[in-house]
Formats: sequence, C-alpha cells, structure tokens
Amino acid sequence: MASAVNLDSLWGVWNDKSQPDTIRLKAIKKIAWDGYVFSQPDSAFYFAQLQYDYAESVNNKKQMANALNTQGASFFFRGDYAKAINYYTKSLKIHEELGDKKGIAGSLHNIGLIYKNQGDNAKAIDYFTRSLKIYEELGNKQRIAISLNNIGTIYSDQGDYAKAIEYLARSLEIHEELGDKYGIASSLNNIGIIYNQQGDLAKAIEYYTRCLKIKEELGAKKGISASLINIGNVYKDQGDYAKAIDYYTKSLTIKEEIGDKKGIAASLNNIGLIYKNQGDNAKAIKYFTRSLKIHEEIGNKQGIAMSLNNIGLIYSGQGDYAKAIDYYTRSLKIYEELGNKSGIASSLNNIGMIYKQQGDLAKALEKITKALSIAKEIGDVINIKAASENLCETYKKLGKHSQALEMHELYIEMRDSMLSIENKEAIIQQEFKYKYEKEQVLADAKHQEQMVLSAEREKRQQLIAYSAGGGLVMVLLFAFFILNRLQVTRRQKKVIEEQKQKVEEQKQVVEEQKQKVEEQKKDITDSIRYAENIQKALLPAEEDLSLLPEGFVLFQPKDIVSGDFYWMKHHNNKVYFAACDCTGHGVPGAFMSMIGSSLLDEAVVEKGITQPNEIFFEVRKGFINALKQTEEAGTQKDGMDAVLCSWNKNGTLEYSLAYNPLMLIRKGEILETKADKQPVGFHTGAQKPFTHHELKLQKGDTVYLFSDGYPDQFGGKKDKKFMMKNFKKLLLSIQDKTMNEQKAILETTMAEWKGDTEQVDDILVMGVRF
Repeated sequence: MASAVNLDSLWGVWNDKSQPDTIRLKAIKKIAWDGYVFSQPDSAFYFAQLQYDYAESVNNKKQMANALNTQGASFFFRGDYAKAINYYTKSLKIHEELGDKKGIAGSLHNIGLIYKNQGDNAKAIDYFTRSLKIYEELGNKQRIAISLNNIGTIYSDQGDYAKAIEYLARSLEIHEELGDKYGIASSLNNIGIIYNQQGDLAKAIEYYTRCLKIKEELGAKKGISASLINIGNVYKDQGDYAKAIDYYTKSLTIKEEIGDKKGIAASLNNIGLIYKNQGDNAKAIKYFTRSLKIHEEIGNKQGIAMSLNNIGLIYSGQGDYAKAIDYYTRSLKIYEELGNKSGIASSLNNIGMIYKQQGDLAKALEKITKALSIAKEIGDVINIKAASENLCETYKKLGKHSQALEMHELYIEMRDSMLSIENKEAIIQQEFKYKYEKEQVLADAKHQEQMVLSAEREKRQQLIAYSAGGGLVMVLLFAFFILNRLQVTRRQKKVIEEQKQKVEEQKQVVEEQKQKVEEQKKDITDSIRYAENIQKALLPAEEDLSLLPEGFVLFQPKDIVSGDFYWMKHHNNKVYFAACDCTGHGVPGAFMSMIGSSLLDEAVVEKGITQPNEIFFEVRKGFINALKQTEEAGTQKDGMDAVLCSWNKNGTLEYSLAYNPLMLIRKGEILETKADKQPVGFHTGAQKPFTHHELKLQKGDTVYLFSDGYPDQFGGKKDKKFMMKNFKKLLLSIQDKTMNEQKAILETTMAEWKGDTEQVDDILVMGVRF
C-alpha cells in the first residue's frame, strides 16, 4: 500500500512549514492511512501521532479525531481490540463535540466491528444501528449498505434468519445499484451462509460461487479465502471430506499469507472438524487447540465458544465424559452471553448426548428437548437433525416407541433435505458452471487472440496487393519528390545557418548569466562562511569549557551556520552553561542564536541575575522587545528552547528547562527532569515564570543538555526517527567511557544511523561529569 502514494512528496509537504496547517495535516494523514495503516500498522500509529500532536497545537479538533481513528485502526489490524476501542472512543467523543455526523457514524461503525469480531452481538448491533440511522439521515448509500450487511450478519449469528435475509437483501440491492463489487460479494457470501445453515445447500453453493467469482476478479485474497471456507463447509455437510479439506487448506494458505488471525483460526477449526469426522482424533484436537489459542489471543468470543465445543466433541468420542461436559458447558455459557441460538442448541444437544451415554436419561431428555425446541424456533436444519437423532435413541431407551418413531421420521426428513439429489445436483452443477466460466474466459481470450492474428494476416495480404499496384506510381512520384527536396534543402540550409548564428549568440548570453549566478552564489556562500566565523567567535572557547570538571560538546549544524548554540559564562564564582535551540536553522537560526547569546550575557553579567529560571524570564523579555512580538495574528513568535545550569563549584547544580529536558545519570540509572512547556520567547497566553530546579551532586554524576536534533534525526533501515528512548539507552550504554570517548561514540552512532539521509535539524549535545 505504501507504494500506491508518493510518500516522498507528501513528506515534503508535511515538513514545509510555509504550507497552511490544513495542507500539512492532510499530507501527514495520507501518509499514515494510505501509506502504512494496511501494511505497517505500527508505522501508521507513529505518523498519526505526529498528525495528532500538530493538530492539537493548532487546535484543529477534526484532524485530532482523524488521527485517533487511524491509531484505532492500526490496533484493529494488529488484533489488539482493547486499544483499538479506546482510540475509536476518543475519536467518537471529539466528533460528538464538533457535531460531525459523518465522523460520529464512522466511529460508531468501527466500534461495532470490534464488538462483532469479539462476538458481543448485543453491543455490535447497537452501534451498527446507531451508525445506520445517521447514514440514512445523510443519504450516504455506500455506508447504509455496509451497515445493513453488518446488522444482517449479526442476526444470522443469532439464528434470526428472516431478519438476516431482510437486511442482507437490502444491502445487496444498494451495492448492485452502486456497482460496488466488493459490497455485492460480501452480501452474496452472507446470504449463502444463511441458506447453508437452513440446509438449502443448492442456494448456498450458488451464492458462495457467485461471491468467489467476484473476489477472484478483484484479486481480493481475504475474500477468496472466506469463500473457499464456505464452499468447503458445503462439501463437509455432504460428507465429501476430500474436497472439503482441499478447500479448507487452500483457504488456510491464503490466510497465513496475508496474516489474517481470525481467518487462520477459522480454517484450523474447519480442518479439525474433517479429521474428527474421519476418526483421526489426535490431528483433530491439535487443530482445534491451535484455533482456540488464536481466538483467545484476539478476544473472539464466538470463535472461543466454537473451539471449546469442538474439543468437547473429541473428548466425548474418546469416552472422557468429564472433560467433554466441561468444554461443552464453557461453550454453552459463552453462546448464552452472545445470544447465539444456533450455538446454544448445539451445546445443549452435545451435553444431552453425554447424559444419554452415561445413562442419565432424564437429564438427557431435558437438554436435548430444549436444543430441539431452539433449533426449530430458528429453522436450524443441522441442529434439528442432530437433536432428533439423539432424542430418537433416548426415547428408545426409555421405552417410548411412538415418540422415538416420531423423532426418527424428523431425523430422516432433515437428513434427506440436506442430502437430496436436488441439492447434490445443484452443487455439482454450480461447480461445473464455475469451472466452465473460468475455462470459457481463457477460451474467449484465446479466440480473441486468434481473431486478431487472422485480421493481421488479412491486413498484410491487402497491403502487399496495394503495394504491387501502387509501386509504379511511387517510382514516378519519387523522381518528382527528389527534385522538389533539392530545392527545399537549399532553402532550409540557409535558414539553419541563420538560426545557428542566433543560437551561438544566445549561448554566449547564457554563459555570461551563468558566470554571474556562480559569482553571486560564491559571494553569498563567502558571506555565510564569514557569518560562521562570527558565530564561532561567540561560542565558548576551550579555556571556558575547561572550567567544567570533565565534559564534551557535540555540535553539528545542519547548514553552515546554526540555530543551536551552546553558551558558558564564569561570573561571581559560579559557572553558567546552557544548550539552546533557537527557532529555525541556517541563517535565520544563526541570527536568533546571536540574539540569544547576547541576552544571556546581558542578564548574567550586566544585570547580575543568578538563578537560571529568573535569567530565562529576563531573556524572554529581551526576545519579545527585540523582535517586537505581540498577540496580533501574523506576527512571528520566535524564541528558543533551552536548558540553563548554574554550578557553584561545590556540590550544588541549579537549572531551569524550557521545552528541553535535563538528563542525569547516577550509578547506572537515568533520571530525567521534565521541562516547562513554554519557550524562552513569546508564548501565547500568560507569560508564566520558569521552574527553579536544584540538585545536590554526587561524585560521578553525569548531566546531559541537548536540543531535539539528535533524537529527531531520520535514518536506519526503515528511515525512522532515532527517538528519545534510543538516545537514553545509548547514553546509559556509554557511562563507563571517558567524556571524550562518549563524544566519539555519539558522533559515530549518528553518522551510521543517518547514512545518506539528509540531516533534518541542527544537532547539539553537551555532557558534563562531576
């Protein structure tokens, strides 16, 4: 999916701070959703977080909601439903605050999908119905059809087939009206499931095959695998296990290829059923257990109940009735929670069968009769057949022969309806029809190719005939043409000579302009190089740095001059040192750094301010006055993020933090002091004082001051940010090294990480060991 969008172009728009906020936010949204959510959900979460943070900073709540939705989807596709529902709910809350009906409906639909996948049908149908109502108000046919389809599948799970067919038929009608092939296939598949459950295998195979054909046209692997499972189910119910297991295995291969956990679990379960029916209990329980483990992992209650029920079948077949009834009872409890009547009937019937085999005929009669009643209520042919067979045997043992005969007749009726010649013929007919249509497509393509070749041959023959007839005419025309071209060539030669002279003149002008541009470029570069010398002169000299016990400064400007700078001053027996990150980089950033450095000198030396937080407050006033910053829209809000420390040469370190934190490493543990969320410069809202921090130093303590350039640099195999957590790990890993060795490791690590990637910001790291 990432290749379907131009990520480089979108990334360029996102990083272009001259672009309007809405344009930048749309670009990062497209990167997260179209670029990564379906292929690399973890990366999608990261980019959506960038979108959210920026949207929050400019108070764009709609984009905040969109970002949360993308993050919810990233967890949904990873099967982490708890986190997915958390982010979807946050997104819903913002949409409700904004009164954004489309957004509200989308969030309700997404939450409904999670509850559906978890098998919580009551909650799922509530969310889908609320979503459907809003889409109907908006007249959004596409989303109406999807909501109807989802509600229909839930009624199907609950055994309310009449309602299920009603909703699915409405969904299919709208999808066909819109020409939406994906939607048509989904509705066909779900209708097929209902007919299969009712024992109408002819209609079931018809709908499944129509669905499979569309999915193959679309190349939709997930849909193809689902259709293969459903067709396999029909063959399983017909007793054709070889074909069933063939379809299930094909489906499993596709599910594993696309990483569809829910689908993998379903395929494993179906293969297990085949092995059970063939009497291979060892293989069956192996597949059922793998299926159960995945269902539990993704929180799919419906799947958990089904797997428990199937494992119970194995233990029942082996005569381990205690284990069997335990699994059946756990399955029944979940089906009752979900309101899944077909599942309830199946579990009750299985429990009754255990009591029958143990000789407790009263309990057996109670459970199986209840199972039959529920199965009849919903028209579930498969469970009616199973329950009537068990009741027939139970009544025989009780000596109630008339009731036994009645149940036997019902069993025969259900069995015959499922195994009717009509059903079998319809299934075979559909299979041959499907194969024929596929072969016909190939035959049509081959025929078309032959027709094209035949037309080409006929065309060539006509061309030869025309060529022979016109050859003589061409000889005469050619003689005339040669004479004419000689005259034309003489005229063209004269024009070309004149144009050549003009080109030579223009070339000379271009060369002169190129020379001027190169001279101007050299002048500008020389000026910036000179500015670099000025900036370096303002930075602390080696003798200033020697005032600190042991330390290093890693300073790598993005361009020739830098918006980052480090500062140091020895005044009144105190050593002041700071790492500062001004707005921008390059020439604009360098101007800001010179102002910042001068204001720090003025606050400490001229005005005698000693506490770092008070120094920051004074420098902030200096920035506001120097840059004439106001609350008015359109005025620049430049300033700097910084860490400023004051050391009394004994055991106390005072410091203040503006946006950037301070890291202390003591005895192998990293301690981080969080920064004030305001810059040293103009800040929208009240100009709050900066926090004063004080630290009693211990021998061997190491502190680190830095800008955001190091952790924010892109690189590595996946071109991602280095990240603060990796920066912290790196600092901890080099504590046994001298400070000079630490600097060298930091430089080497960054060079390897960055590789050929462009440096995105100035890099500054100061380290001091006391």
